Amino acid sequence: MFQRDLLKGRAIFLTGGGTGLGRSMALRFAELGARLFVVGRREDPLRETCEEILRLGGAAAYATCDVRDHAAVEAAAARADQQFGEINTLVNNAAGNFIARTEKLSPNAFNAVVGIVLHGSFHCTQVFGKRWIAQKLGGNVLNIVTTYAAANCGSGFVVPSACAKAGVLAMTTSLAVEWAKYHIRINAIAPGPFPTEGAWSRLMPSKQFEERSKDRHPMKRFGRHEELANLAAFLLSDMAEYINGECVVIDGGQWLRGAGEFNDLMLLQESAWETMEAARQKKA
Repeated sequence: MFQRDLLKGRAIFLTGGGTGLGRSMALRFAELGARLFVVGRREDPLRETCEEILRLGGAAAYATCDVRDHAAVEAAAARADQQFGEINTLVNNAAGNFIARTEKLSPNAFNAVVGIVLHGSFHCTQVFGKRWIAQKLGGNVLNIVTTYAAANCGSGFVVPSACAKAGVLAMTTSLAVEWAKYHIRINAIAPGPFPTEGAWSRLMPSKQFEERSKDRHPMKRFGRHEELANLAAFLLSDMAEYINGECVVIDGGQWLRGAGEFNDLMLLQESAWETMEAARQKKA
């Protein structure tokens, strides 16, 4: 369906590009002709993503960056500009999430998620937005949010993520109006459940819960990475030039049944919560 040069001429700054959906999007964008500059906190996954893109004949580079730190984002953006001449597309994908009973949350745990998701997305968007406006270049921003933000319903047991993603969605719709005159488009994608190596293990407390979630899904399955990557490619492409300020849900109809996808954790026993919380504290 997509021509191989669909994203030719695009230089994309993609946060959280070393693993999960970020890596899948990076590989797909490169396949469609884009040059990728991926950032994240861990160097090894970033390097592996870039090596895979280069092996397939694409162009890619990376920098370690904690998007919670505005100065670090400025430095990574400068490196990206040096690498590719100019960055004309931003994908805010970096995220943090875990399941927790809100009364057990520490302020640091709440701030960690909000810092990555909301503050990080704002830092990256403002850094590149200021460049594009000053240089009269135009630009393109795609934010990855969630169904429980898009449906404006939130979700129990992931309150920091619900708060942060709702903020990112508000930023998307606000800036779509404010910056349209500068030829900057800003849209969002709200994925439902897409299995990933890292986040999935933190958000699915057991195989039994995973199978129950799948059984409750209208399509009886979870999303495939290529499905989200193709949607992202379309929204970034010139084919979607008149789409601005929109949030596209991709979840197989799950949110229509109940967008708070973690609300079923109400069924967990106290002993299961204690086990998960102890495991999370050890990792911290």
